[in-house]
Amino acid sequence: MKELLYPFDSSYIMSKKKSIKRQLLSDGRDRFTKRIAILGGSTTDDIMKVLELFLLDSGIAPEFYQCEYAQYEQEALFPCEELINFRPELIFIHTSGRNLRQAPELTDSREAVDAKLLAEFNRFKAIWTSLKDTFHCPIIQNNFESPFFRIMGNKDISDFRGLSRFISRLNNLFAEYAEENENFYISDLNYAAADFGLRKWADPYYWNMYKYCMCPEAIPAFAYSVSHIIKALWGRNKKALALDLDNTLWGGVVGDDGVTGIEIGQENGVSQSYYEFQNYISRLKPLGILLTVCSKNDEENAIDGLNHPEGVLKPADFVVIKANWENKDRNISQIAAELNILPESIVFVDDNPAERGIVEAQLPGVIAPVMDSVENYIANIDRNGFFETVSLNADDMNRNEMYRENAMRAAAQAAFSDYGEYLTSLNMEAEIEDFTPLYIQRITQLTNKSNQFNLTTRRYTPDEMEAVYNSTEHIRLYGKLIDKFGDNGVVSVVIGRKDAGVLHVELWLMSCRVLKRDMEQAMLDRLVEKCRAEGISTIRGYYYPTKKNGMVKELYKTFGFTLVSQSDDGSTVWEMPVEGYTDQNKYITVK
Repeated sequence: MKELLYPFDSSYIMSKKKSIKRQLLSDGRDRFTKRIAILGGSTTDDIMKVLELFLLDSGIAPEFYQCEYAQYEQEALFPCEELINFRPELIFIHTSGRNLRQAPELTDSREAVDAKLLAEFNRFKAIWTSLKDTFHCPIIQNNFESPFFRIMGNKDISDFRGLSRFISRLNNLFAEYAEENENFYISDLNYAAADFGLRKWADPYYWNMYKYCMCPEAIPAFAYSVSHIIKALWGRNKKALALDLDNTLWGGVVGDDGVTGIEIGQENGVSQSYYEFQNYISRLKPLGILLTVCSKNDEENAIDGLNHPEGVLKPADFVVIKANWENKDRNISQIAAELNILPESIVFVDDNPAERGIVEAQLPGVIAPVMDSVENYIANIDRNGFFETVSLNADDMNRNEMYRENAMRAAAQAAFSDYGEYLTSLNMEAEIEDFTPLYIQRITQLTNKSNQFNLTTRRYTPDEMEAVYNSTEHIRLYGKLIDKFGDNGVVSVVIGRKDAGVLHVELWLMSCRVLKRDMEQAMLDRLVEKCRAEGISTIRGYYYPTKKNGMVKELYKTFGFTLVSQSDDGSTVWEMPVEGYTDQNKYITVK
């Protein structure tokens, strides 16, 4: 919904919450339900209602629990029966500077201030520990905004007795805890307040009258920021950028103005703005964001523009370049097909509102943010949180290179008339083993991002995956695939639960970038081997249909499983005896 994309009208959202919710619920979208507990140190009702809008818009239907006003600590340390029965899948602790109990006084010694700091941190640490031990779910915790007054003026940030410095040190302790503890995430309230405008954000009127820790106009921006974390945790963030060129990555039209006539570089304010935007885009690459070009242009002109000596982005930075005169929605569909991702995983960036409108109309789910002026380009991408990061691993940082290698594989395939000969030429080697701590983060990430080759689309939190890793009731496999072009990283995961000689496959997923290369067969071969070793006689597989995983509807049938049952919604159950199974992988050497 365009009204819920940055830059949005906060007043409109606050005044039209009910009608926006009705409109979202009537759009017919497929959403999954998640239970979210909000433990607040201030009034949270409006925050909850606006957060719900942003989550509904992303495909998540939240169910909420709210504690009583300012009962966040009691609820965490001594959960009530209602919260226990609610069984939250995520807990959001909404506290602010208003909830600090320890603060430095100008008469305090350095030791006294340090003791207050440690006491405040330990108070929150006890809250997090209790919630983690009780509910085993992700926790989102606000840090603290800077105070809207400074007793010592500018010295407040440098003197050990300053409240500004105290809060800064406490925020650093929170950040260090988040860095060291999985499944714990910081909502950067401090940044949100600064971005909105601290003086207006902290208007004392709203705290004194309504116990709001921020003015109502700030609630949508704050709730939007929190929603980015939640969406990322459950795989609702984006994977790729499709970038226009003329008046998007540079000023002017390269076909008309020539390479020397386009604006990019350090010469003036406009060219500097395009330079900074390219620099921003380049910094998304290490997050694993795939960069592609979608431009109405002659390809030669496009390449020349990308090779501009003052430009940051070069042709090699892009996984796919579509520079032609086709409709852009068609090019984006082809980009998605070549990358083996869904079109809705792509953000389309174009200065032309007509092109944005056509793409969004033809490709529902593709988001095309407003790009009204080059000075606003970075903010309009950044504030929308399309690429919110909750974890970062080696596979993420190498993703663009992996997809470029896939393009090389596609080019190599074209040289073979026989597909089997092509697969043999790849010299593929796989590593298929039980889970190891080294790959747990990547495995968990895959369960929340893989939607197409995913038979049950079950999602796992880090704590849930840790429980599976330590379980004696499960057989677990991860699969890495390497070939002559490079390392694809961890691309497949299988989890099965043992029960009286039957293995129930609770999760089977694979990255689509290794589709049809015998990796699924290699995983099955190894799974059968593990079942034999553990006395499993039957493998039972499950397929639960979604709007995205139709490609694996018949996977078990192709493996030779027998259909046991089928529900009205299309869900199926399959079985295969372990005895008599013959390995199906022909082209991959499994180490």
